[in-house]
Amino acid sequence: MLAEDRPHPSHPHKIQELESVVVRFAGDSGDGIQVTGAQFTNESAIAGNDLATLPNFPAEIRAPAGTLPGVSSFQINFGSLEINTPGDTPEALVCMNPAALKANLKDLKKGGILILNEDAFTEKNLSRVGYTTNPIEDQSLKDAYRVYVCPMSRLTKDALDGSGLSTREVERSKNFFALGIVLWMFSRPYEHTTQWIKTKFSKTPEIMEANLKSFEAGITYAEATEIFDVAYTIKPAKLAPGHYKNINGTTALAYGLVAAAQKSRLPLFFGAYPITPASDLLHELARHKSLGVTTFQAEDEIAAICSAVGAAFGGSLGVTSSSGPGISLKTEAMALAVMTELPLVIINVQRAGPSTGMPTKTEQADLLQAIYGRAGEAPVCVLAASSPDNAFYLIYEACRIATTFMTPVIFLSDGFIATTAEPWKIPDPQALADFKVNFTTAHNNPRGDFLPYLRDEKTLARPWVKPGTPGLTHRIGGLEKQDKTGNVSYDPDNHHLMCELRREKIERIQSFIPETQIEGENSGELLVVGWGGTEGTLREACRLARQEGHKVSRIHLHYMNPLPPDLGTILPRFSKILVPEINFGQLRSVLRDKYLINALGFNRVAGQPLKVGEVLAEIKKFLTAQ
Repeated sequence: MLAEDRPHPSHPHKIQELESVVVRFAGDSGDGIQVTGAQFTNESAIAGNDLATLPNFPAEIRAPAGTLPGVSSFQINFGSLEINTPGDTPEALVCMNPAALKANLKDLKKGGILILNEDAFTEKNLSRVGYTTNPIEDQSLKDAYRVYVCPMSRLTKDALDGSGLSTREVERSKNFFALGIVLWMFSRPYEHTTQWIKTKFSKTPEIMEANLKSFEAGITYAEATEIFDVAYTIKPAKLAPGHYKNINGTTALAYGLVAAAQKSRLPLFFGAYPITPASDLLHELARHKSLGVTTFQAEDEIAAICSAVGAAFGGSLGVTSSSGPGISLKTEAMALAVMTELPLVIINVQRAGPSTGMPTKTEQADLLQAIYGRAGEAPVCVLAASSPDNAFYLIYEACRIATTFMTPVIFLSDGFIATTAEPWKIPDPQALADFKVNFTTAHNNPRGDFLPYLRDEKTLARPWVKPGTPGLTHRIGGLEKQDKTGNVSYDPDNHHLMCELRREKIERIQSFIPETQIEGENSGELLVVGWGGTEGTLREACRLARQEGHKVSRIHLHYMNPLPPDLGTILPRFSKILVPEINFGQLRSVLRDKYLINALGFNRVAGQPLKVGEVLAEIKKFLTAQ
C-alpha cells in the first residue's frame, strides 16, 4: 500500500513508503533460500516490523537441481500494521532459476516486482521445466510485472575472483548477493546480517569472507545501478512495550516446556524419534541441558513414547513428540499412559498425510485421531496451538493439566506453526502460573496396603508416587485395575466404574478452561469457528468481512477435548456456523455430534495454509446462500 513518495538519500530517483508488503524468495533447494528468507526476516524484526513467514521446501534432502520438485521458497509478510498471515499473494518475487519462476509466477500479484537471476536462464534449465522460449527475452513478463533482470551468478563470481574457492562454492554464495539487493530495495538495515555472517561462518573463514563479499556486492549493485527506479521503506509497527524475540512455533514449544519444568520443579525428560517436521524440537531442547532437560533419541517411535512414560513413572515431566505416522505408532503406549494414569505430554506436529504423506507440508487432519484414535475407552485431553506465541503458553498449560489431573495430554501443532516466525514478547517468568507438584510420600490407607488409585475428590487424579518411596510400594500396568487398590481386575462392574472414572476425570478439566472469547457481536447472523494454525487467516478474513458491512463473529478453539463449557451456549446464538479447516470437516463433525447443530465447513486439503481471500469469498457466499 503506497503512502507517499519522497527522495531517497542513496538513490537517484525516489522512495515509496509502504504499510506492508509480501516478499517471496524462490530457487533451487541448494540455493540457500531458507537462509536468505530467515535472515531477511531477522532484519525486518530488528527494524521493528510486525511479520509472519511461510517457509516452503521439498521433503527430499536434495531434490534434483533445476526441477519443479526441487523448488524451495520462503515468503514473508511484514509491515507497520498488525500482520496476521504470511500473505496470500507476494508483491515481490525473487527467482534464482527458471524452475522457481515456473512454480511461483502464478502467485505473484499483477504489477508486482519480479527479480530474476539472468545467468540461470540457460537453454538447459529452461527446457528442464518446459519453457520453449526464454521468458526474459520476450514481452510476456514485462507486460504483467515490473521485471528486474540481474546476472547474479556472474556478478558473484566477479566479486569472489581470486578467493580460491571452487566454482561450486562461489555459486553457492549468490544467495547473499540476492539478499543484499532485496535488503537495499526495502530499506532494511545491513549491520546485523554482516555480524550474523561473521558468527555463522566463523569456523570457515574463507566461506565467511566469500559470503560477506557477495552480500556487499549485492548492496553495491543495487545502489549503483539505475535499473531499480524506486526503493521502499516500511515504518516500525506499534507493538506493546517489552523485549521481543523473533520466534517460530518449534522454539516456542521448547521454551514453554522448559518454563513448565522450571515452574513445576520437575526434571524434563524428552524422548523422541526424528521425523519431519517435529525433529527440530529435539534439536532445540538438546541445547538446554543446563536447565535440567534430558533428551533421548530413541531407536523408534514406540521406544520414544515408552521412555517418556517410564520417565513420568519415575517422577519426571515426561514429553514425547512426533508427526503423522509416528503418532500412529505411539498409539498403544498412549493407552498405557491412560490406564496407568501418568502425566504425559504428546506433541503432534501435524503434516500432510495419510501414511508418510507430504512431510514438509502442513495439514489439520489428525484431530479425530487425537480425540478418538485409541483402542478401548481411552479418553485424553487434547489442546491445539494457533501460533508460535500461543504455542508457548498452551504447552505450558498442557504440562499443568497433565500433572494436575494425572493424565496424558495430546498437544496439536502443525507444520505451518512449527516453521512460521513472528515477533514474540518475552514473558515475565513471575507472571506464569505456578504449579508446584507434590509427590505423595505418606501412606493413604492405615488399614492395609497403599492405595495407588485413591483419587482426589476434585480432579479425580490418583496420587503420584516416586518409585522407592518407603511404604508406598505399588504396581501399575496395562491390565485393568481394581478401584483404589490397583490390583488386576476383570470384574465387569469394576471395569465399567474405572472407565467411567477415567472419562469423568477428563471432563473435569473443563474447570481449567477460560471463557471463550468472541470476536465481534455475541450473537447474530454468522459465527466462524476455527482451531489450530488457521487463526491468523480467519481473523483477517472476518475483519475484512466486517469492514465490508457483514455481521460476522469469530471464535477460535484451543481446548479440543474437553471442549469449553460455554460453547454449548454460544453456538445456538448464531443463525449460521462456518468451520474452515485444512481437512474434510473433522471439527465440524465433532460440533455436530456434540451440539446437534447444522455447522457447515470450508475445507481445503492442499498441504498449504488457508488463504484470506478464499475464506473471505466463502464467508460472503455462505451469507448469501438460502
